[in-house]
Formats: sequence, structure tokens, C-alpha cells
Amino acid sequence: MMANPILLQKKYVRIVELFAKKLGISLDAALKIFYNSELYQLMREGISDMHCMSDGYLVDELEEEYNNIH
Repeated sequence: MMANPILLQKKYVRIVELFAKKLGISLDAALKIFYNSELYQLMREGISDMHCMSDGYLVDELEEEYNNIH
């Protein structure tokens, strides 16, 4: 299922802001990490309805992905 593009963009913003706050990094750094993540690809393509998950869950998933890479 594909999400409304405007609502999806708003969700991206919330995730990036929460991720930056959780890791204590800048919004620019969080944005770069997010847009280069597998999570972003899944959300953008509507795979597994990732965009339907809570912001907190998605931030945790992004953090786990980031920690596995670094």
C-alpha cells in the first residue's frame, strides 16, 4: 500500500527529528543517515507497510540499522 506523499514526508520529518534527538546528533547528520538507510527505501517503496508503524518503532529500527553498520 502506498502512503499519501505529503503524509509520508511529514512522517520522515518526525522520524529524523526523533532520531537526531535520541542519538544527540544534528538534524543534518540524522537526515543523511535516514536517506541512506534501508528503512527509508522500504518506506518510500511501500514495502511491508513500514510507513504504518509508529514513529518510535521506526526510530528504533533506524538506530538498529545504523548501529549494525557502524
